[in-house]
Amino acid sequence: MCLTIDVNTKLVGLLGYPLGHSFSSIMHNAAFKKLGLNYLYLPIEVTAENLREVAAGIARMNFAGYNVTIPHKMSIMKYIDRVDELARVIGAVNVVSLKSGAATGYNTDGEGFVRSLQAGAGIRVEGRSFFIVGSGGAAKSIAMTLAFREAREILICNRTEQKAHDLAEDINTKVKSCSKVVPMQREIMKTALRHAEILVNTTSVGMHPNDDQMPIDADCLYEDLIVADIVYNPVKTKLLKAAEERGCRTLGGLGMLVYQGAEGFRIWTGLEPSVDIMFEAVLSR
Repeated sequence: MCLTIDVNTKLVGLLGYPLGHSFSSIMHNAAFKKLGLNYLYLPIEVTAENLREVAAGIARMNFAGYNVTIPHKMSIMKYIDRVDELARVIGAVNVVSLKSGAATGYNTDGEGFVRSLQAGAGIRVEGRSFFIVGSGGAAKSIAMTLAFREAREILICNRTEQKAHDLAEDINTKVKSCSKVVPMQREIMKTALRHAEILVNTTSVGMHPNDDQMPIDADCLYEDLIVADIVYNPVKTKLLKAAEERGCRTLGGLGMLVYQGAEGFRIWTGLEPSVDIMFEAVLSR
């Protein structure tokens, strides 16, 4: 919690639905406390039909800004005043800053994933081949950032294939021609993964309370594959457990959560948070 809660307390929120899985308030409130800031981070569950009203109300309250998560990262763009250039190209917002009543949207998801990949697995993006499951807001952020960072190939696989085609086309036309669609059919996926180096689950499949679910069959995995899951609750998803059993190197979602959160913290406060404190807070929750 922040040191003092009074009329001067700056609020920060997380807009999404559902939010029972989220560690964001624990992480940010620990970082605020470490720096002695009179800030308080709150989870705010909001459904799609209420997003406009909630965003408008927050802009008139004592909020420094807010995070946006599933399923609102794309739709929130309709309800804010400005969108940062990177977020505009990506087509999704996960951080909103409020200054003088004006709301500006940013996207820190992709950079958070890249920093996590480098810190947690020692992997640089340049020249690598990625297989991404999903095509929602997080997938867009990660895939676009990987393309900007000179990934060699980005394969997109999604349950609704047209959405995968839309994302691949966006990458190829807005950044560089490096993306292809893989139909969500087991044998085709299995073959495609043999040509990829890093598998990234960007969906919510496997997230608490649905811990027993996987976005891809275990027999599609092979020993030399690096498997990353952006889900962070549970810390080790069923996908990551299956990958470890097959000899894969794995990367959980906590790193992306913390590194994208650190960038949001800087946007709201102008200060550098303690990444170590943020990791410690979510691991000792």
